[in-house]
Amino acid sequence: MLLVEDDPSILATLQYNLGTEGYEVLTATDGAEALTLARSQSPAVIVLDLMLPILSGTEVCKSLRGEGDMVPILMLTARAETVDRIVGLEIGADHYMTKPFEVREVLAQVAAMIRRVEAEASKAGATDVEQIEIDDLLINLASRELSRHGELIHLRPKEFDLLAFLAANPGRAFSRDQLLQQVWGYDYAGDTRTVDVHVRWLRQKIEDDASQPNYVLTVRGLGYRFASLK
Repeated sequence: MLLVEDDPSILATLQYNLGTEGYEVLTATDGAEALTLARSQSPAVIVLDLMLPILSGTEVCKSLRGEGDMVPILMLTARAETVDRIVGLEIGADHYMTKPFEVREVLAQVAAMIRRVEAEASKAGATDVEQIEIDDLLINLASRELSRHGELIHLRPKEFDLLAFLAANPGRAFSRDQLLQQVWGYDYAGDTRTVDVHVRWLRQKIEDDASQPNYVLTVRGLGYRFASLK
């Protein structure tokens, strides 16, 4: 895994604790070095500070996602404003944690990310072709592609995961906490706004009218469900 942090004390603490958990930890203290290591070493997970010298964590994440690298990214930052959380999610970060944080929470998030990657790899290897077809939507689970009317629709990693999970359980209502656990693979510190943000993005891409959705439906007082199959 790759740990990117320019604060020496935080870097040393996380490196030590991750190492004691059995992880092989590569480290970088600026964004340029982080990008080089991510490209050359293909880490299983990246723990990435937002504020870095040379290139920011945002720029690193955006570059990797632009190259098609879907490595799980845990973003660390001292900022707590909602706008920063949204930017992190928009560019493809999988989770966002503000400082100060509990080291055990970081370890738990990293472990959950790796479990999710391993589970997805196992699932992908179990079948040559796996897809869900609903009306004009074709969700290819093997290639992680979505098409509508035969045209590919670009989805962020978590947008695809959320759509695939809901579509695989049509008509069943899930709370936001359940979706966080099932799609993100871990408790998200109670920040259920993450689900709402991804649902909004998803509706903008797959619905004719995002304000009157036909696929991803709101269950008032609970969360969301995918439309029942006709």
